[in-house]
Amino acid sequence: MNEIYMRRALELAKNGIGKVNPNPLVGAVIVKNGEIIGEGYHECYGEAHAERNAVKNAVEDVEGSTIYVTLEPCAHYGKTPPCVDLIIEKKFKKVVVGMLDPNPLVAGKSIEKLKNNGIDVIVGIMEEECKKINEVFLKYITEKIPFVVLKSGISLDGKIATVSGESKWITSKESREDGHFLRNGLSGIMVGVNTIISDDPELTCRVKNGRNPIRIVVDTNLRIPLESKVVKNNDGRTIIATTKRADETKKKNLINLGVKIIEVSEKESRVDLKELMVKLGQESLDSILIEGGGTLNFSALKEGIVDKVRFYIAPKILGGENSKSAIAGIGFSQLEEAVKLNNVTYRQIGDELVVEGYTKS
Repeated sequence: MNEIYMRRALELAKNGIGKVNPNPLVGAVIVKNGEIIGEGYHECYGEAHAERNAVKNAVEDVEGSTIYVTLEPCAHYGKTPPCVDLIIEKKFKKVVVGMLDPNPLVAGKSIEKLKNNGIDVIVGIMEEECKKINEVFLKYITEKIPFVVLKSGISLDGKIATVSGESKWITSKESREDGHFLRNGLSGIMVGVNTIISDDPELTCRVKNGRNPIRIVVDTNLRIPLESKVVKNNDGRTIIATTKRADETKKKNLINLGVKIIEVSEKESRVDLKELMVKLGQESLDSILIEGGGTLNFSALKEGIVDKVRFYIAPKILGGENSKSAIAGIGFSQLEEAVKLNNVTYRQIGDELVVEGYTKS
């Protein structure tokens, strides 16, 4: 029964995707006499946590009941009071926790406090599943840098455009829609300036009631056109990462248009991506989706900033030694240098294959 109720809490937690960053996704279920009497999840950043919403939604008194929560209840004052105090105040009999909170401000303190107040605690129910839905939070809260996903839509032979440059559309509408759900769940979307110059994308999220990610353009020499969509329609949500090479007048013009400029060091005559990740973390960006061209994609992999890769593979063969590939750059000279994926999963969308894996074990 513990797994049944925890699975329900996980389902609830996912309702917060795209709304709670950089907070974790959390769901809670209250059970009394074998019946669910209350449910809740963390609905929006800065608002009530899952436990408080579950108590608020309970159809009867929660005293003596069991609460199932995907993440250890918070023990510190943030934008809301500690949930562990609410659980003690409401006289719950038992707390079943999916995983401990890696946040140093919590990190087992709530478990200890609950036990000290005579409340039974079980930890580790469906722990791997709970960690999976909060992989972004787990990295950001411990390392203070974003969790990075590299995504690309490719032909069977790894191309992102034909030899003439045509790229719309290699993958299906269904695969592209699936990609927009990925955009909705992550805080930022990153491309190189060549993508802006050649395609002039909006980099928005087309999920109903979804959230547009912060747009990040990697632009070593500040070549971005002032009339590009990410500049004209930036709503204060466009960041350009550049270097000391940037023209000061153009930099001022972009700032006046509402664009944020982040200057970082150079590495091999390009923006230092590792330093950029640190600075983006300082901007409270907990996650980045890279949808760049082959050059940026290779640089990101080479610099080791990528945590997860997702490729949508269409059953098309484009050919052409000069047609653009998903991963370009100088490439790796030895097989042992190749980026190897772990925990790889496969699923199908229509006739297309989605391959996803992690760069770190």
